[in-house]
Amino acid sequence: MTRCSLTLGYVPGGTPAKWARIWAERHPEAPLQLRTLAAADAAAEVRAGIVDVAVLRLPADTSGLSVIPLYEETTVAVVPTDHILTAADEITAADLDGEPVLLPLDNVVAWADAPGDPVHHRPETTSDAIELVAAGVGALIVPQSLARLYHRKDLTYRAIADAPTCPVALAFPEGAQSPLVEEFIGIVRGRKPGSSRGQAQSAPKRTAREKTLAKQAARAAAGKVARKPGRAERGRR
Repeated sequence: MTRCSLTLGYVPGGTPAKWARIWAERHPEAPLQLRTLAAADAAAEVRAGIVDVAVLRLPADTSGLSVIPLYEETTVAVVPTDHILTAADEITAADLDGEPVLLPLDNVVAWADAPGDPVHHRPETTSDAIELVAAGVGALIVPQSLARLYHRKDLTYRAIADAPTCPVALAFPEGAQSPLVEEFIGIVRGRKPGSSRGQAQSAPKRTAREKTLAKQAARAAAGKVARKPGRAERGRR
């Protein structure tokens, strides 16, 4: 029998571990191949068939793809541990006014009029930018997962309360999907083993009249039980 598999791509900071574990438990006969994707290339690699499905960041060119929103990440500022911004547990955009801010070429935070003074030299990658933050060149605005991914002892981060969040989504080609892709989508959506798409749908809601009639029937039944005499009472009669 031909062995089949599914390839899941994910951008840096993506967290497919839970779904990969569930997949391995349910489908040991069909390995899940994991592939790290550059954020800028993720959608194109799904369209090209390099990966079957991908966890990517929005906004992105998702033409030809179906997209399922997953979650939205907190946007944070990465700074040295002795930076003045670390005095508070949370900061605002105004706190970054006048602060040198690094903008790597692979930046994934869509924030028009972002605060701070952009550093003229743009590092190639977020990883390169982290090195410059450690050197005291400037702060770096990223999704929280990237701050954790590139964690260093000499750096920390603070959530920016009024910053836009960073959306993360699942993307796959539009149109009919293979059974494996459909199964993975079901896992992401929380379907139980063996459930079908139809079974996953909730039961139709009852009308107000149906609810009223059901309550009346329940009260009538309760009244009959309460009025039914017990054995001792029947004996006294």
